[in-house]
Amino acid sequence: MTALEAAAALRARKISSVELTVQCLAQIEKLNPTLNAFITVTANTALAEARKADEELAQGMDRGPLHGIPIAHKDLLCTNGVRTTSGSKVFSSYIPNFDAAVVERWREAGAVMLGKTGLHEHAYGITSTNPHFGAIRNPWNPECIPGGSSGGSAVAVATGMALLATGSDTGGSIRVPASYCGIAGIKATFGRVSKFGALPLGFTLDHMGPLGRTVRDVAVALQAMAGYDKRDSTTVDRPVPDYLPPVGEISLKGVKIGMPLNFFYEKLDPQVDNAVHFMAYTAQDLGAELVDVRVPDGRQLNTVAQVTLLAEAASVHEPYIRKQRASYGEDVRTLIDMGRVLPATDYLQAQRLRKRMLGVYQNILKSVDCLLVPSTAIFAPKIGQTEIEIAGAMEDTRLASTKLVRGFNALGLPVVALPAGFSNAGLPVGCQLVGRAWGEQSLLRIAAALEDRAPHYKRTWQG
Repeated sequence: MTALEAAAALRARKISSVELTVQCLAQIEKLNPTLNAFITVTANTALAEARKADEELAQGMDRGPLHGIPIAHKDLLCTNGVRTTSGSKVFSSYIPNFDAAVVERWREAGAVMLGKTGLHEHAYGITSTNPHFGAIRNPWNPECIPGGSSGGSAVAVATGMALLATGSDTGGSIRVPASYCGIAGIKATFGRVSKFGALPLGFTLDHMGPLGRTVRDVAVALQAMAGYDKRDSTTVDRPVPDYLPPVGEISLKGVKIGMPLNFFYEKLDPQVDNAVHFMAYTAQDLGAELVDVRVPDGRQLNTVAQVTLLAEAASVHEPYIRKQRASYGEDVRTLIDMGRVLPATDYLQAQRLRKRMLGVYQNILKSVDCLLVPSTAIFAPKIGQTEIEIAGAMEDTRLASTKLVRGFNALGLPVVALPAGFSNAGLPVGCQLVGRAWGEQSLLRIAAALEDRAPHYKRTWQG
């Protein structure tokens, strides 16, 4: 059941929030011992919140489509009275006395919190194989990674352990798990969603956003979390439009979709290439025009994003790693050490290039409504797999997972991730739509049109 289907059933009195919550808790009890999606489960408070939601709905108090919907939060978002670990030993006993802005807004919208989902340590990685809390496993094949760092949130949504979940995206950490787990997610324009109360990784790269089974679920979830927050100086005070796409077939007549001639369709697994091109032809069938475009050097943009993150993450963790070095896993500790010795000149040069490349992308997006590109060059690799073969050549697994997503964090542009099909082995393949700043409404509409037409959306994880 999708979140919007559940919302309709609640209002038709076909099901109660308590019943939905019990169903999700039963899924958690059944699946979490194997898939390891949750670090903390708050069953008692979830049931109390669900009872309150049922009472409010019965009295005619309707807080919106998230009212009574069981959800989960990534365990780097502060939750009042519930520990927030960031998947680390450093924060393993941290119990905040306040809610993060995203948590606060979903609570105000009536969502029912089931617990906190696991992640790559400190959100600094793409595998979600955590040295302190164990590996999170992909439900489509438990030998494979779910992607990271929001792996637990993606697994929870894909399996019905939660109907929606929050994630964060610093270098693809919403979009990679969405791709590998066969669900949807969105990284909105930088400044659209408050980061207040989220344990940081990269000051100018972090984005908070939702993961859901469908594009429309993601749209209403974003609606409930977006908006200006005076506690976060990076948020922008501008109106939040209605993100929910219309019901029924959506025509894409007049829409121009950019198909990059360089970088994004190079060195892909052929099955990924085929699946994403199928989505392009689906858009064409709906009336869209496919337009060839050339984009700036993707490798250079990735380097800009990597240099930025190395420096900013080292700055974030400097107070902790000096005193608790042994508390960090080897992969994260190595990345922080790299950032600590990075010359300031490299960081400053990266920011100059970043601004220049944003200008080029803004010009490209004046001629097309969005870009359609793969989310990842591969489908989910095995846990512990460091290299993967793509079209006869070996490539680093981390690079193959992040090279098509990382640059859009540096640019701050909005990106919707959605499924594009399945590999021959039955693993999900994902694609992403990249749009103009503050263009989430248009992106979600295009994504919903593709979702409605593409037949692979009929296939969901069945366990």
